[in-house]
Amino acid sequence: MITFLQRAVIMGIPLLFGATGETITEKSGHLNLGIPGILYVGAISGVIGAFFYENSVGAANIVPILAILIPLLCSILGSLLMGLIYSFFTVSLRANQNVTGLALTTFGVGIGNFFGGSLIRLSGADVPSINLTATSNCFKSKLPFVDSMGWFGELFLSYSFLAYLGIIIAVVTAVIMRRTRVGLHLRAVGENPATADAAGIPVEKYKYFSTCIGSVIAGLGGLYYIMDYAYGVWSNNGFGDRGWLAIALVIFTVWKTDLGILGAFLFGGLLIIHNYIPNLGVADQELIKALPYVVTIIVLVIVSARKRRENQPPQSLGLSYFREER
Repeated sequence: MITFLQRAVIMGIPLLFGATGETITEKSGHLNLGIPGILYVGAISGVIGAFFYENSVGAANIVPILAILIPLLCSILGSLLMGLIYSFFTVSLRANQNVTGLALTTFGVGIGNFFGGSLIRLSGADVPSINLTATSNCFKSKLPFVDSMGWFGELFLSYSFLAYLGIIIAVVTAVIMRRTRVGLHLRAVGENPATADAAGIPVEKYKYFSTCIGSVIAGLGGLYYIMDYAYGVWSNNGFGDRGWLAIALVIFTVWKTDLGILGAFLFGGLLIIHNYIPNLGVADQELIKALPYVVTIIVLVIVSARKRRENQPPQSLGLSYFREER
């Protein structure tokens, strides 16, 4: 049971990063379906930084702090660029948000596979993957006294710093949304941008800022997946449907990032529970893997039926704002 819960947390952290980033973006009224592509770009950007650093100094000579900072900064920059692209099209040019998001996903996956394939050829590997074990070990470093604390240390203190960072970001985001003027302004922009604009709130700045910050946070989920869950191994098309699960998690948690922490761990458990049930066929495993989506649909139906405003999406979600029509 301890092993299962631990793996569920590790599996859920990338979803938590993606869902937190998407929630921030949606609170400004923008539906970013490019989250799967941003996860890819955040991951491959970190892999590029780690690959060239490891190869320049040698895996045995890397400095742990640089091995962490270089991929981290590369991931942030790559994800930020994706957020700026999406913001430029949907905020400045007022392009359709759904089409732009889907195009961004296709673009992000293509970028990841292109540069991933290029790095695989540069490394001369016999298998179609890149192995960055030395960098991964730096990311996975844990407190030295964890092993002596038994099940408590294994369940609560055995994760990498990015896992705790994801939880902290989710909690801080929830506090900012509910308790600060910035959060109030952001929610006002998402609910009714015309009214927010009339009240003197810079609508476009909030939309740009929230989308870019959300993209950076989501990109860190891709970096965590590669450096922690996958032990530093990159292989093309290795993410599966985790980006779409992160978007589903936003709906499941009714746009509350603190609730997203438990939701992410639940989704992580549902994704791996088939490994702990004996004598399952392939068809049964695929049905169990679909459980997160089924649960999300059930929650969506219940929330829609209850019609409580605080559990509904922002009123202007998916709609472009034209100031001339105010």
